[in-house]
Formats: sequence, structure tokens, C-alpha cells
Amino acid sequence: MANHKIAIIVGSLRDGSINRKVARSLCALHDRLDCEIVEIGDLPLYNPDLDGDDRPAAWSSFRDAVKGADGVLFVTPEYNRSMPGALKNAIDVGSRPYGGSAWAKKPAAIITVSPGALGGALANHALRQCCVFLDMPVMQQPEAYLGQVGDDKFGDDGLLKDGDLKKLVQTIAKAFADWCDIIIGGQSKLLGDSEQQMKNGG
Repeated sequence: MANHKIAIIVGSLRDGSINRKVARSLCALHDRLDCEIVEIGDLPLYNPDLDGDDRPAAWSSFRDAVKGADGVLFVTPEYNRSMPGALKNAIDVGSRPYGGSAWAKKPAAIITVSPGALGGALANHALRQCCVFLDMPVMQQPEAYLGQVGDDKFGDDGLLKDGDLKKLVQTIAKAFADWCDIIIGGQSKLLGDSEQQMKNGG
């Protein structure tokens, strides 16, 4: 199977974020996911008035990074029973201009990480609602609400220590690689079938 280039969007802007640590750990646990964290902290708030020829350079760079990926992995905390504002802004920036969304058709997975017991479940589902409209096929299983996660779960290198949480994240990583195989493989087959029909005259 081929490797997949994955854009990781981390909802927390904090340097020592446990979500960022989980994202980095996941990438280290599966050799078919070539991951890059695409930063969202420097994105100006989305304003359609600015989305012309002189649009902010940060918007263009972000859109290009997402468009160049095979799939997208969202890793985020829950803020006030929903996703962080910085993440919602990144979604809005990537979805515009209308008809040119960077997100469309990208296989996606959502991981929410929290010190609390619910594991950011409401942020997870709020983000899923956005993905439906964005036309992103989101991996359904295994569900990834990682609760009661603190700094003690990570080693000095910032990666997950051996234990149940690391095993779960490894399972999620494999499942996402398989999900990308399914979605990207299916899209390639549809494209190939369509091209063959055109060659055959309809």
C-alpha cells in the first residue's frame, strides 16, 4: 500500500498542548502516514471582503497545504462544549472561496483529547457536523474521545509512553491509514471508470 500525505490540524495553539503531543505520537506510530502539522494560529479571521487578489498570504498558504494533502487529521480539545475558535476559523478559511474548498473529498479522522472524563466528545461531534457540509468522508470507527489525558502520559521526548493509551492511538493510526486506502482507492477507481467511459464514447 502507498503512503498517505496527511495534514494535521491541531485545535490548540498552546506549545505544550496534549493534543499536539498526541498528534505527533500518532504519526510516529504508523509508517504509512507522512504527517505534517499545518499551523492555524497565524490565520486572520475569515472576512469575505478580504478574499480577493490581495487576500492574506496566510490564507493562501493554508489552503495550498490542505489541498496538497491526501487526507486530514483533526486533533483538538473541547472549548465551552464545542471546538476552539481558531479551529473553526481555519475550517472557514479552507472552505472558501465558494466552490474552491480545500477540504472537499479529503478522507478525515477526528481525535479529541481532554484531561476530563468525556474526552472532548462534544467538540468531536461539532466538528463532524462541519465535515458533513465540507464533503469530507470521516472515519467512524474507532471513535476517538481520549479522556483523562495529562502530561504524565508522555515521555521527555513529548511522545506517548508505553501503555493502553499508546496502544489505542496506534490502533487509530492504523485504522486511519486503512480508511485513506479505501477512500482514495475508491476515488481513483471512479475517476478511472469515468475516463474509460469517455474513451468509449459515453
